[in-house]
Amino acid sequence: MSSAAVTAEPVTTRDPFFDNAKYLAIVLVVCGHLIEDQRDAAIPHALYFYVYVFHMPLFIVLSGYLSRRFTFSAGKARKLISTLAVPYLIFEFAYSLPRLLLYGKFELSLLDPYYLTWFLLSLFLWRLSTPVWQQLRWPLGVAVALSLLTGMSALPDELAMNRTFALLPFYVLGLMLKPAHFAWLRRPYMRLAGACVLGLGLAVALLVHDRVPTEWIRWRLPNSALHVDDLTGTAVRLGLLVAGAVLVAAFLAVTPARRTWFSGLGAATMYAYLFHGFVVKVAERFELGVPLSILLGVGVATLLCTPPVRRIFHWAVEPRMSWAFTPLRRP
Repeated sequence: MSSAAVTAEPVTTRDPFFDNAKYLAIVLVVCGHLIEDQRDAAIPHALYFYVYVFHMPLFIVLSGYLSRRFTFSAGKARKLISTLAVPYLIFEFAYSLPRLLLYGKFELSLLDPYYLTWFLLSLFLWRLSTPVWQQLRWPLGVAVALSLLTGMSALPDELAMNRTFALLPFYVLGLMLKPAHFAWLRRPYMRLAGACVLGLGLAVALLVHDRVPTEWIRWRLPNSALHVDDLTGTAVRLGLLVAGAVLVAAFLAVTPARRTWFSGLGAATMYAYLFHGFVVKVAERFELGVPLSILLGVGVATLLCTPPVRRIFHWAVEPRMSWAFTPLRRP
């Protein structure tokens, strides 16, 4: 995200379609977090379940697509450090401060990401693995197999291992996509189909949300911790992978391809992703209700993507790290 995890591309090559998708997706993320604390009621729980099935898979697919040119070159490695590793360290520390102020407890574990920082760490690892996936004949099949197999093991919390492996297929899917795939999604009849699929997905969520434990859509626990056998767990995980991929495609199909008033905001969704958690922590202390939470989510997501916020917090989200690197060596 120079975007909820996608590092910004040069201005001359930016496609408004992807910026539009990232802005709309970060709105879903912020709204989803704001209604999370209201899940005792049926409608908020269903909306939460619905959004969580595909909102992070969407960001991960886009991240994979925009990471296709990643190599182990010095320039790419430096960008990886300055846009993911350093912000991860900064926000791991920053999110530990509210716990100190509110509860008098300070905990900092750099290998066990807290709250929403897991995505930075997972994206760091996924991007490092990019050259490997590009050498395999069936990369998506291997990624899906790894996702399903790791659900059978109690992986450690360090390095967000459960989520990193469980959501890996979406990143690899993004790597495998080509511009022609997105052009196909932009066809007029696909827009109608996408809207129908999203509506059907919401209807299904309203029917099944109270029968599926929330932890399934958080991707952070093995089958045993969810009290199911490996056969059942594998079937559920595979179903969620397919559902996530279908809803991501449907969401992209209805995303405007032309430049809109929010296209420029889509280039800065990483700011909204990393900072909105502080707003959520404060909002949890109030009973806002779903409509107000959604309005607040749209406003917060939009505000945090604006140029003034980028100028003020550039040092934390996109720090200039040239002082920390040796002169770039070229053959």
